[in-house]
Amino acid sequence: MAPTPLISHDVLRLPSPAGPTPWYPFFSSIRKDTVSTKSRTRSKTRLSRALGIALTPKAAKYLEKRPYAPGEHGRTKRKTDSDYAVRLREKQRLRAQYGIREAQLKIAFEEARRRQGLTGENLVEILETRLDALLVRSAIARTTAQARQMVVHRHILVDGQLVDRPSFRVKPGQLIHVKARSEGTEPFQVAAAGGHVDLLPKLPPYLEVELDKLQARLVRAPKRIEIPVTCEVQLVVEYYAAR
Repeated sequence: MAPTPLISHDVLRLPSPAGPTPWYPFFSSIRKDTVSTKSRTRSKTRLSRALGIALTPKAAKYLEKRPYAPGEHGRTKRKTDSDYAVRLREKQRLRAQYGIREAQLKIAFEEARRRQGLTGENLVEILETRLDALLVRSAIARTTAQARQMVVHRHILVDGQLVDRPSFRVKPGQLIHVKARSEGTEPFQVAAAGGHVDLLPKLPPYLEVELDKLQARLVRAPKRIEIPVTCEVQLVVEYYAAR
């Protein structure tokens, strides 16, 4: 009598799919979109520790507790960075603080280079006029990500016109305000009550804000010395100049 197999063939029998049976039946049913996108990018707090700057109010608390780089060797002393590494880190700092893509930063840099004056200062001044950046400066939004969400979800008006592009350039004199139908929602009620004021940098002088009315006006073009951004802009210029 033949020995009884340890595993019955009925257990391993799979339903026949339409078409030829693949040679990898156990993996053919795995969907590609089940891979989490969180594994591809670092969280804001982890990125803040890597760059040495607080990108969000939550990240600021983490940096106070753990003022060193993330990972197993975060506490250990690192070797001296190369000139390229120093310039790259400053460029990444600037990118992260405005939450923009590399292509967007490069476009802004090319525009800054064509203007009169110092290219690095021009670059930060250009980025500061973005709609999402001004929403954060005026404390209507708590973070750049929240500001971008407000704009994309069509809650924000500029001079009465609906704007759904976070990269929209606000001109001096233009009024930013929240759509009337959106004012009663919880995020805007928190902002109107001043819930973000103590968590964000002091209001810069190039903005006039009435939080109770959820509106802000860019009174003039911002100057680099007034913009609360941590970055050695000359190193960013050197990074792009060497490429």
